Amino acid sequence: MSDSMRKGLGDQVSEKVTPDSQKTYAQKASETITGLGDKVAGTIQPEGDKSTTQKMGDATRSGGDDAQAQGQGILASVQQTAGDLANYASETLQSAADALKKQT
Repeated sequence: MSDSMRKGLGDQVSEKVTPDSQKTYAQKASETITGLGDKVAGTIQPEGDKSTTQKMGDATRSGGDDAQAQGQGILASVQQTAGDLANYASETLQSAADALKKQT
């Protein structure tokens, strides 16, 4: 597989710097499809067959994907902690209310 089958680094940069608000639905869909295709192609293309720019692009995307996954993991952890705290607060308030009822 050659680099000619891959999405160009310039195209990738252009897509990233253009705000989604300035893109049509068709452009967003096309970017998603071609991006997934390029991601698959980058995974199966041997490193020795990649140009320097494609290696850089793949490494950058891989780092971005890793950061996104880590961010999602952190978000899930924060959401879990917030849920746990809400449950704890609710249980504490319920216990306090029950104790007050027993005193009256």
